[in-house]
Amino acid sequence: MVSRWERATAALPYLLVLLPALFSLLRAWRVEVLALALFAAAWHWFVVARRPAWTAWTARAWVVAGYFVVLLAVVAALVRIDPVFTVTGVGVFVQCFALLPGLWAYAGVAVTVGTLVAARPPAGRTPVELLASFVVGVLVASMTGLVFQTVSEQNAQLKEKSARLAALAEENADLQARLLVQAREAGVLGERQRLAREIHDTVAQGLTGILTQLEAADEAAGATPAVRARLATVRELARESLTEARRSVQALRPAPLATAAQLGTALSEVAAAWSRACEVPASVSVTGDARPLHTEVESTLLRVAQEALANVGKHARASRVGITLSYMEDVVALDVRDDGSGFTPASGSGSGGSGGGFGLVAMRQRVTRLAGSLAVESAPGQGTAISATVPAIPADPGT
Repeated sequence: MVSRWERATAALPYLLVLLPALFSLLRAWRVEVLALALFAAAWHWFVVARRPAWTAWTARAWVVAGYFVVLLAVVAALVRIDPVFTVTGVGVFVQCFALLPGLWAYAGVAVTVGTLVAARPPAGRTPVELLASFVVGVLVASMTGLVFQTVSEQNAQLKEKSARLAALAEENADLQARLLVQAREAGVLGERQRLAREIHDTVAQGLTGILTQLEAADEAAGATPAVRARLATVRELARESLTEARRSVQALRPAPLATAAQLGTALSEVAAAWSRACEVPASVSVTGDARPLHTEVESTLLRVAQEALANVGKHARASRVGITLSYMEDVVALDVRDDGSGFTPASGSGSGGSGGGFGLVAMRQRVTRLAGSLAVESAPGQGTAISATVPAIPADPGT
């Protein structure tokens, strides 16, 4: 960002040429004054303002020297016409300290003062008076340039310190965000331990009993292929549910994410398993630049997809399902669409909810916990579309 000091120093050379020209023209119209003043302003703009790389002393010293030679010649002509242009020398002094390094700046000031003194009509002044004017001019100009240089250096230091403070503030914000995540995870730990005990004593034991009964039913089913296929599917689902319950309470990634390299691959595996169980085609497509995301983000999107597929299988009576995972710059979106019976979203039934209507609520809670959003579009007979959008938080490097 350009500071006020930088804007003022950039405008100073033009002001110190055009303002004296205005005063001179108000007193007496001279075409040569207007032409020389406009040329001086255009020359500074063309060489210094428009192409700052040209005035790099170490690269093109001859360009800088040529710039000052032409500028001093024009200023000398203006001072010869009207002494009011002596103030233009202040702008040249500033350029000396801005473009010339070290002692070269003071040499430029001396040449500029000498040009101004020589350009003014002698008007009966003695050589001693001219010399005194030259010495005083050099001293005053050097002090002015020194003040300008000091202020410029201080301004550069302030900009550097401001940049450092901005970097520190950004680093502090990032650290604060990580601390908030850690604090939230620490607060959830106790609740997870309680849930682990509850699930172990209820859901896990119930699923274990279901598996035992299914194995007994499989033995008693005889050789009926259709019955055995259904029992095998139910037994596989029960085992997967038991594994997922144990993983959840241990704060581990869902099983598909633990074995798949990317979220898109995990979604494909989940969709394929669901398709085999429900005998409904399910396709998965990935758009954008796929990249690893934070465990919570990938787990949330996977759970939303699983719940949405479960709802389709229970309520939608769909002939096909499409899942789209879209990676964008700041967010990642998951869309699950079916061509089923649809429902009225306000009712919370149909393909938008699970048995007791908790499915849609659970999906919304998962997404909202990550500062995301969940949208449901559906109408009776027109299918259902569920869209979950969450921030694309990158994966933790230590994961």
